[in-house]
This record gives sequence, structure tokens and C-alpha cells, in this order.
Amino acid sequence: MGATEKFIHSPHIGESVRRVEDMRFITGVGHYTDDVHEEGQKYAVFVRSPHAHALVKRVDSAAAAKMPGVVRVFSGADIDGKLGGLPTGWLISNPDGSPMKEPPHPILAIGKVRYVGEPVAMVVADTHEHALNAAEAVQVDYEELQAVVEMHTARNGPALHEMAPDNHCYKWVLGDKAAIDATFAKAAHVTKIDLVNNRLIPNAMEPRADNASFNRNTGEYTLTTTSQNPHLARLLLCAYVLKGVPENKMRVIAPDVGGGFGSKINLYPEDVGCVFAAGELGGAVKWTADRSESFLADTHGRDHVSHAEMAMDKDGKFLALRVHSDVNLGAYLATFGPCVPTILYGTLLAGQYTTPQIYVEVDGWFTNTCPVDAYRGAGRPEAAYLVERLVTRCGWEMNLAQDEIRRRNFITEFPYQTPVALLYDTGDFPECMRKANEIADAAGFGARRKASEAKGLKRGIGYSSYIEACGLAPSQVVGALGGRAGLYECGEVRVNPTGSITVFTGTHSHGQGHETAFAQLVAARLGVPIDAVEIVHGDTGRIPFGMGTYGSRSLAVGGAAVMKALDKIEEKAKKIAAHLMEASDADIEFAGGEFKVKGTDKKIPFAQVALAAYVPHNYPLDKLEPGLDETAFYDPPNFTFPGGTHICEVEVDPQTGVVRIDRFTAVDDFGVVVNPMLVEGQVHGGIVQGIGQALLEHGIYDNSGQLLTGSFMDYTMPRADDVPDIQVGSVCTPCTHNPIGSKGAGEAGAIASPPAVINAVLDALGPLGVTDLDMPATPNAVWQAIQKAQA
Repeated sequence: MGATEKFIHSPHIGESVRRVEDMRFITGVGHYTDDVHEEGQKYAVFVRSPHAHALVKRVDSAAAAKMPGVVRVFSGADIDGKLGGLPTGWLISNPDGSPMKEPPHPILAIGKVRYVGEPVAMVVADTHEHALNAAEAVQVDYEELQAVVEMHTARNGPALHEMAPDNHCYKWVLGDKAAIDATFAKAAHVTKIDLVNNRLIPNAMEPRADNASFNRNTGEYTLTTTSQNPHLARLLLCAYVLKGVPENKMRVIAPDVGGGFGSKINLYPEDVGCVFAAGELGGAVKWTADRSESFLADTHGRDHVSHAEMAMDKDGKFLALRVHSDVNLGAYLATFGPCVPTILYGTLLAGQYTTPQIYVEVDGWFTNTCPVDAYRGAGRPEAAYLVERLVTRCGWEMNLAQDEIRRRNFITEFPYQTPVALLYDTGDFPECMRKANEIADAAGFGARRKASEAKGLKRGIGYSSYIEACGLAPSQVVGALGGRAGLYECGEVRVNPTGSITVFTGTHSHGQGHETAFAQLVAARLGVPIDAVEIVHGDTGRIPFGMGTYGSRSLAVGGAAVMKALDKIEEKAKKIAAHLMEASDADIEFAGGEFKVKGTDKKIPFAQVALAAYVPHNYPLDKLEPGLDETAFYDPPNFTFPGGTHICEVEVDPQTGVVRIDRFTAVDDFGVVVNPMLVEGQVHGGIVQGIGQALLEHGIYDNSGQLLTGSFMDYTMPRADDVPDIQVGSVCTPCTHNPIGSKGAGEAGAIASPPAVINAVLDALGPLGVTDLDMPATPNAVWQAIQKAQA
């Protein structure tokens, strides 16, 4: 039995242990950034641009500075030259090797504003109310310019940045166009589709917040913030923005964080502004966003316009895929903004299929809208939506059922080298499909459709067989593709003298349940109770280093680092146990929390070895140092590849256009699952977000660049009655290259569900002549599509 197989069958692995962190959350004793109060702290409020595109002629803060409680007012001119701009973490190159256009991203606007909500000035006062009142008194003289909102008008519109006169940031290409074109010319059938992947606004439960302080005595800064990756925030602050502040003088703490979904990966102007003001004023400065600021200034997601074509033989076998996407980057490049619609999108266009040739080109555009970056799935949902919408249309045009067209093209042998760079190590796509059909009772769909018809409703079924790439790796390849940081992870395991264990991880939990799942890992390995394990994360002052949480990387990368540290713990502990039992190291076995000497009845518990590690006279100091504390870094050799099939059934009322999801089935292969309850919760949450994108959510700007969906009155979030009963199932093909065998689970629901829902809606509307529909499929959009088709 291999090491991974042994681990899979360990106690605590695969157990639905209740989350240990929930007690503090449901009893109201969680500790969030807004709960942090420093003695004498001041409050910041940001003056934001009401225009999408305008010259800033003058910022007059004289009246505001004289108002009660005001400590200082900062404008772009006040910090110009003192701070660097916000960096982007990824460089994308054009086909000729030239770099993308990378314009400066100021902390406070200097000379020009480029989207509604861009910070122009920062008011610091003794109370939030005083700061808010003074912010309203700051006078800004704008000269409004024409806004560029739509990508199709960007090339000929007014330039946002001098270095990009046509508003074009990059062209990214993958594949051999000439070879693809030759294949298309010989194909028996070509299916084409045009798609819009709608702009989304993340809306995490907790708005962003900062509390920055400066210690005059030590020269040290502390930033408590709502970040998914505090070490990355510290790195960007010290390496690019704060001139002359070394990392050892900057501590970043991300305490309890109420959701992230990618929008809290970024370093934002507000983070920098609070740190800068704290240093200038020699104290603490706090800022907490209101919900309107979240809509305007948190990075948005998605926003693609794509054309795709699939070449097939006469039997429906895929021969080649050809894709062009225009992607909206917003006004500036966010931290991972260039990477999401290129590296994380184009390389996933193989999906689960044996398409031998793929060509993709992506054009990135600057517009006068909020910057766009990762949102749950980050490139993978955009790829899955395109592929799965196209595959379903291929089936309809070839008179093949949705499941049959997929089965004919599934990858069945592994490892599998895709034509878009990625190497899939393992999977069982046919089994995921079989199991999903079984759980969804696909065989009974015809009878359910007839029952719906009897009620005057149209019923449809939609399939989505997705693939996801998690854990962004390895760092060397990431660097070659333009990444500006390593994407490894760190884990430290400290065994205390009494046998309790403290684990320090560079990942960050903002709702995922790491304090439970990581404790299960350690308990399974060392044979200790789960409640004897403490998980520490989110503090650069306590964690050696780490790259945070995004891309479903925490267990597969962060957990693997912890496992490597546990290997070191076990190795050293065996030597101590050998000394205590007067045996050879090679004769020591460890299982179930006990060290045993092979072939004898000699054994001692883990707790005894833990204590002995801190009592030096128990073993020779010339061979072992005191203590039992080990650190390990893990840089994955490859992505991990979760995948599966989701099936959605809907009923549509053709008189009103209302879509009701009647059934939803998700069968996923996440490799080894440590805690099924946590995973099921992640899947449910992701599916709900995907349903939101498919039926409800849409970030809309008007032609002047004003955000029309800037509150929950206009931006429709899914509610309980929008969500059906969700049936889940699983298949397990363990990842072959990490010690846990896990693949990642946090984003799958959001990736798979949108195409499943829209495919179901189109299947229902097909008899009415509707062949296409973009997200969101609101009642009005569905009704209009029906009227247009019937006209």
C-alpha cells in the first residue's frame, strides 16, 4: 500500500467533522478587521471620482482641512513621488515577444481619473463622521472626457493611458493558426457560437477594511486588513509602493475575513493610503468600506465577448477548436488581471475532450470601468462556459444527445497531454457522467417534460462536463509564463512539550474551514485528537512565508507543505523514540499515535516522545537538537485537475419568461476528500454563485461609464428561493503528484453551473425556436427571446 493510499484510509480522513471555527462565528465573537481598535486611531474616508473619464484640474481641500476633527487631507499631488503605483503580478507578452502595455496605477488620481469610484483624495479625521463630512467639502475641478465603456469601441475611442493610444493592452495567442485553419477546411461539420460572459461584482459578505498603525519607537508598520494573502500584500507594499520600508518593518495581519472570492487578492489604493497616512501621522488610521464603495471599487470579474468554432467529423468527433475572445481589463491592470483571461482561460479550453488541435487568441482592452480580476474560478468559469455551451450546440446540430456528444469525445487515458500546454495526470470523466445521469434520473426526464407540458411549462435539461486547473504551478513554469512571484507554499508544524500541536500555514481561510481540515490532516498523521491541533494563519509576523488562498490551492499546495513538515517531524521523532527504547532508527514504526520497535512489543506514545524532545538529557545533543519544530516549503510539480459533470433541469414559463431550476445534480472528482461536509458546502456555495451569474447578476455601465447596478436594489443576488435542492455525488481518482492526493474543490460549483443552467434553458426553449441566449437569463431576456423567435 502506497503512502497516499495509507493516508486515504487514516482515521479522520473522509470524516465530516464539524467546523471548529463555527462556534465563534455563530456566537458573534469572530475577530474581523473592523473589530480592531487602536488607541487614538483616526478614520479615513476617500473622495471618489463621480466621472468615468476626466482630467483633474484642481483638488481644493482648504475648506475640508478646517472642518472639525480633520487631521489631514491628502491628494494625489501630496503623495506624488513619495509612493510607487500599484503593481500587477503578471506580465503577458504579445505574439512578437513585446510586453503588454502596463500603465501606472496611482494610489490617488494624478491629473486624470479613469473610472467612477477611483480615489482622488483621502481625508483623515478623529471620527468617521468628521471624515465623512469633510470629504464632502473637498472641491475637485474636473474636465469631463468621453468615456470608453464597450470593448468594440475601445480601439477608436479616446485613450485612457498615453502608452496605449488605442486602449489595447495585449494580444495573447496559443496554438498554430495555419494548422487549425487547414483542419477546419476539411471538416465534415463546423459548429459556431458567439458568447458574452457577463460582468460580475463579487460582493463578499464582509466589505474590505484596513487598520494601519505606525510605531514611532520601532519604526514598524502593522496593517490589519481583509486580505486573502497577507504575505503577498506585504511583498507588494515593500517592494513596489512604500519607498524605503523593508519587509521586516511591515507586518500584515488578515484576521477573520468574511469571504473573498478573488476580490481580496489585490493590493488596493485604500490599503496603501492607510499605511502611508499612519506613517505620516505617527499613529493608527482605519478605513472600512461601505457597500456602495464595494460595488464601485472592488475588482469585478468575467466580462468576455467570444466567438468559438468546433470542427467535427461526420460522427461528431472533435477535430479542432478555434476561439477569439475580447476581454475587458477595466481602467487599470489589477494584481492578477492580465493572467486570468489568458493563462487561466486559454489553457483550459481542451476541457474533458480529446480535441487534437486548439487555437485561441485573446485581446485585452482598457475601458473606463472598474478594474477586472479574479472572481471565483478566475478564467476557468469563462473557459468552461465557452466549451460547454459549444459542445452542447455541437450535439444539437449533429442530432446527438448532450451526454452522447460528450461521451464520444471524453479523454479516457491518462496522463493526457492537451494541445493547450496542460498535462492532465488523472481522472475518470465517463464515470462522472454515468453517476451524474444516475443521480439526476436522466432516464426519467422525458416523463417529467411531458408533465411540465401539461402545466403549460417548458422543461429542459442541461449538461456541463468541466475541468479545472488548481494550485498554479510549478513556480518555474509560472515565471516563464510571466508570473512575478513564486506560487509555492509554506507549512510549519510545532509539537509542544505536552503533545499539543501548532500548525502555521501560509494559506488563508476566509470561509473555507481550514482550521478544521488542516487539523484533520495533522490528527490523521500523528494520531492525536483533532482538538489538540491549533491552526495559525493570516499573520506575516508569525508565519514563515506563504502565498495565501486562491485557485483552490489551500489543501493541495498548503496542505502538502504541512505534510512535508510532518514527514520531518516523524523522522526526528523516530530517532528520539529509538533512543528512548534503545533501538535502531530503522526498526522504528509509527502508526496510530504510537512508536513501536519492529518484531517486539516495545512501544511508546507520541506524547512521551514530544516531551522527551524538550528534555535534552533524554537523547544525545551531539545528534539531535532539542525541540520538535519543522518547516517545509512545497512547490507543486503540476496543476491539479478536478473535474466532473453537473446536470440542471429547469422549467420555463413561456408567458412570463420566468425560469425555475427544478433539479440540480453535481458529481465531482476532487481526488482525496478530507472533510466531505466542508466540500459539499463549497460545492453548494459555488453552484449558487453560478446560478446567480446564469439567471440574475450583471454589472452594467451606461455609455457615460456610470455603474447602473451599484446597489442590491439593482444588482440581483441569488436568494434562498432561487436555489433548488442540490444533489451531489463524487468520484475519486487521487492526484498523482501531491502527498494528500487532493485536487481542490472551492471553485468547481461556480465553474460548472452557469453552462449547465443556460444549456437547460435553451433545451427548454428549443421547441419555441430559441437557439441562443446570453447570461443572465432574466425573465425579460427570456421573454424577449421567445417573442423574437416566434416573430
